[in-house]
Amino acid sequence: MSRTSLPQELREPMARAIRLEYWNIFWTLTIIVTMGLVLGQSETMKTAWIEDTLGLVPPVMFLIAAHMERHSHRSRRFPFGFERVNGLGFFVAAVALTAVGALLLYNALMALGTQEHATVGSIVILGHDLWLGWLMLAAQIYSLIPPLFIGRKELPLAKQLNDKLLHTDALMNKANWLTGAAGLAGIIGLGLGWWWADSLAAAIISVDVLNDGIKALRSSTAELVDGAPRALSSTDLSQDAQKVRDRLQAEFPDATVRLRETGRLIRAEVHDAHPPSECRHPRHYWPDDEDRAWRLAQVSFIPPMEADEKS
Repeated sequence: MSRTSLPQELREPMARAIRLEYWNIFWTLTIIVTMGLVLGQSETMKTAWIEDTLGLVPPVMFLIAAHMERHSHRSRRFPFGFERVNGLGFFVAAVALTAVGALLLYNALMALGTQEHATVGSIVILGHDLWLGWLMLAAQIYSLIPPLFIGRKELPLAKQLNDKLLHTDALMNKANWLTGAAGLAGIIGLGLGWWWADSLAAAIISVDVLNDGIKALRSSTAELVDGAPRALSSTDLSQDAQKVRDRLQAEFPDATVRLRETGRLIRAEVHDAHPPSECRHPRHYWPDDEDRAWRLAQVSFIPPMEADEKS
């Protein structure tokens, strides 16, 4: 029984990603508390608050997956360790995003359909009446700042680690300006007496959440059912995987090459081809950019059936 470890090239960036996700959770909690204190009756604020709370799911799942990936052991029951635990975390986060995004959109459309009129009252601070909308606006502006910086730091780490869960979190953080802009517009609209502005802004936010969830769900499902490796930011096929396929197909032109993804690693099967006479490490078949050769973890050969076996 041996310890499952990350490739040497990934240990330092993984450590940085873990530290960054702890900071991400800390700042997200401050945003959740700040937004929760000034929710009022605004549908926009409630939707933005739920989205901010949902923002905890990807970093928490990433930290759980990273711990299992680094500290698990290969065994008879789990011969590959927990290489796919990151993909499972990605799937869980995708399901949560999709389900909540759909629920938020339904609530926003119902509020528009029933012409629900939300009101923003006032609170007394130091003996003076203050419109609660000003505090809502301040909270929305604050909620934009930490995610913007964290998202920018997460993106290069996600690409270096080829981590879809971290990449999804980075995109959610970086695109948080849309939530903030919609939230600001909704609150200002309420202040101007436009009852529909609040629900419309909530609908825009929920569509953004739902879109992120659906894209993540399609990509994560493909990995779990042994689909061909997908790109980080879309459901398109991974460029790394296509280059590996082309490299193997060029050396074994009569073979059928099948690729699948286990977490951040690619495994290849070359059917109807005999393995080369000399022993080769899987990284030998990586086409270019040796810094990413760690992704190719296995190349298996399945020789053609002999004539007597077929008969």
